Amino acid sequence: MATGTRSPSVGNRSVYLSAGYTDLFPDASAASKLAAVPHPTTPTPRQRLIDAAAGLFYSHGIGAVGVDLVSKAAGVSKRTLYREFGSKDRLIAESLDASGDAIVALYIRPEDGDAPPRQQILAVFGRLSDWMASDTFRGCPFINTATELADAGHPARRVASSYKRRLHGYFARQAGRAKASDPERLADQLIALFDGAIVQTVMGAPLQPATLQAAAGALLDAQGVR
Repeated sequence: MATGTRSPSVGNRSVYLSAGYTDLFPDASAASKLAAVPHPTTPTPRQRLIDAAAGLFYSHGIGAVGVDLVSKAAGVSKRTLYREFGSKDRLIAESLDASGDAIVALYIRPEDGDAPPRQQILAVFGRLSDWMASDTFRGCPFINTATELADAGHPARRVASSYKRRLHGYFARQAGRAKASDPERLADQLIALFDGAIVQTVMGAPLQPATLQAAAGALLDAQGVR
């Protein structure tokens, strides 16, 4: 579901190597960016491949990016890529998994832990609006991956699903704390709104932040989350 139409090129190599994958998400905190994760002074070939693959897959889509381009962007031989990952499928899964915590941290922040549940849930949608408004937004990497890969058993599909379940679990826990009448159902509804807003933005018809907040608030009100 990535929206980039520009053909990938090795000429963009400096972009992918100078900025970590989650630097494409400007509202990420410093602690959330892959670039802030301690690496050796010289990143290993494996780390360079992961960073380059994640950036290219997000910007251009999995199908448009081959192992030759990833290898060249990372400055690593294709032979090394296959030695480290065995296949493009494994590279897709591992690059997404390596980015997963940082992506989730864009909309769920640990510092919110003491805030009331309603406030925490609405904050997720506020951060989602900020992310969707950024110039580098190309959809949700988890949704993009699941959409592009038809095989439900693909390892990257399993990675994507695990991180989406994390958001669902967060909503359900907050709903439970707030004594919602049906926390699981509310979590389902909030996930549908969250993912639907992303799809609307990718399709060129984004919801206004106030509209998104009002919709989330209406779902909370319906279950007595005040």
